[in-house]
Amino acid sequence: MEFINLWLLAYLALGAFVGVVAGLLGIGGGMMMVPFLAILFQAQGFPFETKMQVILATSMATIIFTAISSVRAHHAKKAVNWQAVWAMSPGILLGALIGTRIVSMLSTRFLMIFFTVFLFYTGTQMLLNFKPKASRTLPGRGGLFVAGLVVGVLSALVGAGGGFFSVPFLTWCNVAIHNAVGTSAALGFPIALFTTIGNVFNGWNMPNVPQPSLGYVYLPALVGISITSMMTAPFGARLAHKLPVATLKRIFAVILYLLALRMLYTVLTAG
Repeated sequence: MEFINLWLLAYLALGAFVGVVAGLLGIGGGMMMVPFLAILFQAQGFPFETKMQVILATSMATIIFTAISSVRAHHAKKAVNWQAVWAMSPGILLGALIGTRIVSMLSTRFLMIFFTVFLFYTGTQMLLNFKPKASRTLPGRGGLFVAGLVVGVLSALVGAGGGFFSVPFLTWCNVAIHNAVGTSAALGFPIALFTTIGNVFNGWNMPNVPQPSLGYVYLPALVGISITSMMTAPFGARLAHKLPVATLKRIFAVILYLLALRMLYTVLTAG
């Protein structure tokens, strides 16, 4: 019982951290959550064969709850472009279902390598604070549908709420950064919801999945992380309107590099 409680405390602590990150940067927290879940799941001795599928699915499921809490805080600041959210959601639905199907067919080793590369990429993006030139407006419904489709597929592949894809896209379309973060937080909900549905379906009755689970979603981690992330996400959203986000992004970039190196070590030493 004490051993179980120790892991629950770890999930609660992780949820508190990623909740702040989700509210602050509009990224759903998945970029931070996936590497930490990889460490925790490895420590618990979960089967390597399906570990990455379980990590990605559990990360996405928690974002459902984090996004609800985060978007309420951003909506109160009138920082959500709901027209863009509704236009991109159908594409996100299709993209998320396609992405989860792809994930279910790939090996854990490939997914870990893919995610490690993506961590290095996003860490560099945040460290250098890339800002695409804001020289145009949002496209029409067709363009936003395609954008949602791409965001949905990529988000499912990396177990994140889509902020690393949607925020740059929105700022490129001349959306103010705080509105881009708020809109990205709102997009995190349909991304997480549709991806989780796909992960539950694709992981149903699959072997080598730790129990108790719902498809690929590991329920103890989902519950522990969701409880605290919902509590801290509004705090992060409030900070987003007060603190220099560029400086904070550089701090998180360093953390991403360290986590990427840790995952690379896991890939190289895994049996």
